[in-house]
Amino acid sequence: MADSENNSQIKAELLSQALPYMQRYENRTIVVKYGGHAMGDAALGQAFARDIALLKQSGVNPIVVHGGGPQIGAMLTKMGIESKFEGGLRVTDQKTVEIVEMVLAGSINKEIVALINAEGEWAIGLCGKDGNMVFAEKAKKTIIDPDSNIERVLDLGFVGEVVEVDRTLLDLLAKSEMIPVIAPVAPGRDGHTYNINADTFAGAVAGSLNATRLLFLTDVPGVLDKSGELIKELSVAEAHALIADGTISGGMIPKVETCIQAIEAGVEGVVILNGKVAHSVLLELYTEHGAGTLIVR
Repeated sequence: MADSENNSQIKAELLSQALPYMQRYENRTIVVKYGGHAMGDAALGQAFARDIALLKQSGVNPIVVHGGGPQIGAMLTKMGIESKFEGGLRVTDQKTVEIVEMVLAGSINKEIVALINAEGEWAIGLCGKDGNMVFAEKAKKTIIDPDSNIERVLDLGFVGEVVEVDRTLLDLLAKSEMIPVIAPVAPGRDGHTYNINADTFAGAVAGSLNATRLLFLTDVPGVLDKSGELIKELSVAEAHALIADGTISGGMIPKVETCIQAIEAGVEGVVILNGKVAHSVLLELYTEHGAGTLIVR
């Protein structure tokens, strides 16, 4: 009996601590980019869906944008389509972009929708094509050739960059109590379909909605200092300085640059947090210390 009373007391204390934060985010838009290892783990997937459902039940307007790189790679292998890479980036030809759309806007998207629906909410699966939500154009990527030291332009095929976001459909869904789950595939004005990096897609969507928070669920705790400790909060200027002095390095550089672009586009704050921790979304939003690195203007 004592254990039961203790557990009830702990739960009551947690709820009382969470309440001010729940009120802070009421009627606000939170965009969550979902991907990485969290996506491949059934228990973490269920915990994530529960978090998104609870946000909706708390009066928040959550929007999910998801990736699916490993699943795309697995399907290409299964179909006998060889992946080509230029400068470390996958070249997306016509055959590949058809598989990308099938996997992202099809199987992965519907799997996430089903998980959220199972938690008692109404999720709806979309991609950039739906309602002319997002338009893209061919991505322009340049690298320095290591042999000649000359800059050259990479042709990545149907890899795109977001050029326009129309929020009409997302505003309608917010009013209808539905949770959009969006795959990062979009049309171009040239009639082609483009595969877009899920991080930059989420940033563009969040910016267009002036979201209060954009959460990036990653495979790391957040931005770490030189001694490996988590940095709780950074300004844009501090983030630039940490890139310049090498504290932020490797794959974290494009992630932080995407955060900065999202803030410049109109997002209030962007968080990099560990998607391998169950309920990391709730821990970030509804506890005093959060769960990752918050980057603000």
